[in-house]
Amino acid sequence: MPGKNEIRFGLAAVKGIGVGAVEAILEARESGPFISPEDFARRLLANKINRRVWESLIKSGAFDSMGDRSDLLFNLDVILSFASKLQKEALSGQTDLFSGLSEDVVSVVASSLELKPAPTKHSEKERLTWERELLGLYLSSHPLDPYSVYLAEQTIPLVKVMPDVDGKNLTVGGIISTIRAITTKNGSKMAFLKLEDKTGEIEVVIFPKLYQEIGEQLIQDVVIKVHGRVNARNQAGNLQDEAKVVVEKITIISQQELDNYRPTGENLKAPEAKKEVPKDKTQNKVNKNKDPSNSTSTMYIHVKNTNDHGSLRAMKKTLSGSPGENQVILVLGEDKASAIRLPFTTKLSDNLIANIKSLYGSDQVVVK
Repeated sequence: MPGKNEIRFGLAAVKGIGVGAVEAILEARESGPFISPEDFARRLLANKINRRVWESLIKSGAFDSMGDRSDLLFNLDVILSFASKLQKEALSGQTDLFSGLSEDVVSVVASSLELKPAPTKHSEKERLTWERELLGLYLSSHPLDPYSVYLAEQTIPLVKVMPDVDGKNLTVGGIISTIRAITTKNGSKMAFLKLEDKTGEIEVVIFPKLYQEIGEQLIQDVVIKVHGRVNARNQAGNLQDEAKVVVEKITIISQQELDNYRPTGENLKAPEAKKEVPKDKTQNKVNKNKDPSNSTSTMYIHVKNTNDHGSLRAMKKTLSGSPGENQVILVLGEDKASAIRLPFTTKLSDNLIANIKSLYGSDQVVVK
């Protein structure tokens, strides 16, 4: 609606909700919006909306306007029993007793749903983890919101870690989104982390000695600060299009450290870029989209005007029309203040990339 900030997310894109459930919900909603979990249970058969669907809807925030997620999950067994009872009554013909009454009267006379408050509430971190697992992105907020000042003053935004600072030492920070440990030829373990902040993501390399010391603490969703050296060269020594950070020191940012932090008012400055450029600059530009079909390639789209719904719809149609394994990240706003990963993947091709560039401009679309 005009003047109202809202995000719409298709039900079919929520993990755990099948097409049959979506169709049933849409059909029931034709008679009007749902006003409560009880109303939802009354208008949908239990065999169409099972426990998994209820859990996915609650955890993803679909019922946020009708109740607290913790309370609804705590009462889920009660809700399911209520829905099952309604279905049995409908099948046995008991609802015919109320056939001559209005819907308002029926809602009072028929079975009612009583929900009790949950004894303990889930943390915001848990709720955001649900959103990422079910939607593929953080929706209601970002887990790094409480760390904004700390990270701005103590680390460099990941979007500024570029190949032109190769060899420089710097400090970055963010949340661990994935971790992949491998065993080297000599039997020791090292790891590759995918580190994310609100501006982008980067690969972090942890060699065996350090990984042996801290590896057990490095798990998904942990917020860390990393000091290390930027590496943007391949084995042949040639400068690449993507940089990574080789860790020298890594610190878990604990809640206690965050609570005790006193802001300085000064953001950490990024290292100055080297004047050195790749030997064949023209070839390097070509290589950015040389093999977009590679499943590890990611498309970054700078969406300056987030209110341009026509372009957003056209972009979604283009990307969703070519399903594949390539991820797409939208960098939002003129100042690139935030970034989100789309909840679906696509198959990059020269033609698809050209179509997206026609919407947002050649200099606003990059494939890495």
